Amino acid sequence: MQQHLVISIISDDKPGVVEMLSAAVAENGGNWEDSRMAHFAGKFAGILRVSVAAEDGPRLKEALMSLAGADFKLQVEDALAVAADSRQTLQLKLVGNDRPGIVKEISRALAARKINVETLDTRYGSTPWSGEPLFTAECTISVAEDVSIDGLHDELDEIADELGVEIDCEETSSAL
Repeated sequence: MQQHLVISIISDDKPGVVEMLSAAVAENGGNWEDSRMAHFAGKFAGILRVSVAAEDGPRLKEALMSLAGADFKLQVEDALAVAADSRQTLQLKLVGNDRPGIVKEISRALAARKINVETLDTRYGSTPWSGEPLFTAECTISVAEDVSIDGLHDELDEIADELGVEIDCEETSSAL
């Protein structure tokens, strides 16, 4: 039987962090499945999911926790296996003048409509023509299969009007 773990990490950004983590996973019978990792302001942060035979789980957890230290913070959580469900997946792209609260407002609007945020990538920058602060977000959302896509587009247009941003929404394929 397979056990699934979700591991979060934050460390000083330096060469070898991913190698050290991947070595601990591989040397203790784990299989690196999904991850998101990035460099932010001199730090390296990530989250990953691994699977491991149930009998090797405690050994892998111990090996991972032994990596933790003053400049390497790590958390390991038991997780459920990924199961396919009957949801539609869509890609949202948001662009607007930057101001505090955009993520709060868009996430509140999506949650109120029972829309689940699966991934969220945001960027802060400047418009090329004026230098005004610009906020962009790309997120993958999932909605129940019985939700009308046309109705969802109308709701997203309402959200965009409420927030004063542009939102584009496209259906995505469910598998890579």
